Amino acid sequence: MQKDHLREPFELVLKEVPDECPRGAHSHTFFELVYVVSGTGKQCINEVEVSYKPGHLFVVAPNDAHIFKIETPTQFFFIRLNTSFISGAKAGNKLSERLETILENARHEPGCILKTEDDKTAARQLIQILITEHLKKDEFHKDLITSLVNTLLILVARNIHERFPETVSESTDQKLIDILEYIQSNIYSPDKLKADEIGKHVGLSESYLSNFFRKHARESMQQYILHYKLKLIENRLLHSNMRINEVADEFGFTDKSHLNRIFKKHRGMNPSSYRKQHQGV
Repeated sequence: MQKDHLREPFELVLKEVPDECPRGAHSHTFFELVYVVSGTGKQCINEVEVSYKPGHLFVVAPNDAHIFKIETPTQFFFIRLNTSFISGAKAGNKLSERLETILENARHEPGCILKTEDDKTAARQLIQILITEHLKKDEFHKDLITSLVNTLLILVARNIHERFPETVSESTDQKLIDILEYIQSNIYSPDKLKADEIGKHVGLSESYLSNFFRKHARESMQQYILHYKLKLIENRLLHSNMRINEVADEFGFTDKSHLNRIFKKHRGMNPSSYRKQHQGV
């Protein structure tokens, strides 16, 4: 599979794709924000396929394999970002300081990352200005583009961050944020999700960790891990062709029966029934 590299801190590309993705399946060594200006089709990231339409914004993380399946002629706006740019995008607030980790975690949940109409409107306005400046290339356009990209990144980070428990806010203890980000980053590695491993990572004893998490998140750490896994599994069932045993293996379940039992306990039906009931809805 071909892998792209980026020599500059960032790159903007406005591209028309009439019928077929010219690149085929490929990956990058950098982050890429993909905004759909017009057209429809499907975006496939790591074998998870979701539909796109105008106004959708996707995040493609380094080493993600992805390809577009064009249904109607599509105009994409690509914002490609090196880790050096993201490291320099810190604006003194908690979201920007954790930007790289937040963007990495975006790959877990497929689909448009913008969750509210207000944020979709804000993103559309930012993108329109970015495209205008990109095409115009007036004096100081690079400074303005840099500022606009940073603003868009904070908007993106806020939407991803909102997948944390409702109790998490700007005033939340940084230790809890560290724990949540560690769990999300290692959700496919059961050994790393053991309490002693999480405790080592954040510098808390195993016994104190459990009490700390329950106090601040208002649920046990194991409950949070399970609920987060189930949410990701739902996405796999709805947006991929993975077999149930493949999903079970990806998330560290003993086998298909183990996943069936847990899923049915919390969702009222087994994964196969859930897929049949919700696909196409």
